[in-house]
Amino acid sequence: MEKVTDLELTPEAMLRMGRSAVDALVEHIMNLPDAPRSNLDDGQKIAKSLWEKPPEKGMDFESLLDLFMNKVIPVSINTPHPAYMGYIPGGGLYPSAIADFLGAATNRFTGAWFAAPAAARLEANVLEWFTQWMGYPKSTRGILTSGGSLASFSALVTARKHLLVENLSRGIIYSSDQTHYCVMKAAILAGIPEQNIRLLSVGSDFRAVPEYFEKAIKSDLKKGKKPFFLVGNAGTTNSGAVDPLLDLAEIAKKYKLWYHIDAAYGGFFNLCKEGKKILKGLDKSDSIVLDPHKGLFVPYGSGSLLVKDGELLRSAHMLTAEYLMDHMIPEGEVNATEYSPELTRSYRGLRVWLPLKLFGVKAFRENLAEKLHLTRWMYERFLEEPGFECMAVPELTVIAFRYRPKKGDVEAFNRKLLAYIVKSKKLFLSSTLLHGKFVIRVCILSFRTHKAEVEEAFEIIKNAAKKLDKE
Repeated sequence: MEKVTDLELTPEAMLRMGRSAVDALVEHIMNLPDAPRSNLDDGQKIAKSLWEKPPEKGMDFESLLDLFMNKVIPVSINTPHPAYMGYIPGGGLYPSAIADFLGAATNRFTGAWFAAPAAARLEANVLEWFTQWMGYPKSTRGILTSGGSLASFSALVTARKHLLVENLSRGIIYSSDQTHYCVMKAAILAGIPEQNIRLLSVGSDFRAVPEYFEKAIKSDLKKGKKPFFLVGNAGTTNSGAVDPLLDLAEIAKKYKLWYHIDAAYGGFFNLCKEGKKILKGLDKSDSIVLDPHKGLFVPYGSGSLLVKDGELLRSAHMLTAEYLMDHMIPEGEVNATEYSPELTRSYRGLRVWLPLKLFGVKAFRENLAEKLHLTRWMYERFLEEPGFECMAVPELTVIAFRYRPKKGDVEAFNRKLLAYIVKSKKLFLSSTLLHGKFVIRVCILSFRTHKAEVEEAFEIIKNAAKKLDKE
């Protein structure tokens, strides 16, 4: 029999590999301020050059690290950059990366409580902290997910089992047309017919209009349908709008609908007093989605769901199997797999637990309040500068704006303006359509983005608009 390649590294090799990786990452982070905000010019060409057959023989780590850091990572939108203000997630806390390293290297199984009770308790702590911050009761149970999409799916599955039983064809879902598309995708995956999803028009401020919801519910009841799921937004992706959460809660209660709040983006602003005023009504929902990879600045792949009546979440996901007969769960602890579609998954809670323990909640509260303040500052600058207009008063940290040129088509000009800004690699912004109008979006959420970066961003936008307007 041929000698089998040993996959265990020597202590020296492990230390050398770890030091090389950490050195490369620290250098990368320290160089972020001077790095391009995006670099996609040769993306297709470079991606194509990386295609290869499965490698039969191995190669040295240093070469692979060099390939990754110097050829793969630079070809991207530079999401951790302080001037990344295009889409909502931003940041990527370094302690969370260390947590992932620790979790992956120790490789404990946290899907079942009995396999790693102490590790499971740290995840439970994180979910209990979220519960407290959202004003939910002790009956709440939750799960840590890859993001808002999977969290929304589990919320819908829970509501479906509780309110629809097997009669899916009658079930109707209500949300504004500004709701993130993942909710509609989750509904379809949960077996709700696409024609049963009501996307209702919003007001001029892009917030849900409660009267439209009640009118649609009454209409469907007359047709023999079964309204069962109502969605409120605590910070839309398009404009950062916060729906009238208390009014929607009253409608859901009146017609006995499951009230779900998508707070993936905005929910953690409830930690600071400025955000709490804006988000009144979060605690009135039956379920809520929160994304730590947004408001808590941890890396991508960090979402969560809280369900006020935790037993409903459990009954929608709980199955048993002979090979799980060894499971034993003491009172006060939970088996994550009983509340989630997943059995095997990564140790997601550690990447949230470690930075919260390391910095304390106060640090996150201060950072979130700062982002609200910076957004208001930039909004006021847009109002003062001739030619600019904002589509709504920002409630959280998204500003939707456009520039009206002295001549020519407004939409064509703003498409050109966005392309010019992104191509400069000094700032990354994004766009969307609001009431059919093309607008540019600024989102201020990265923990690396402070007053200096926002001031610079405004000057870049202003100077670009004035320059193009003269051409």
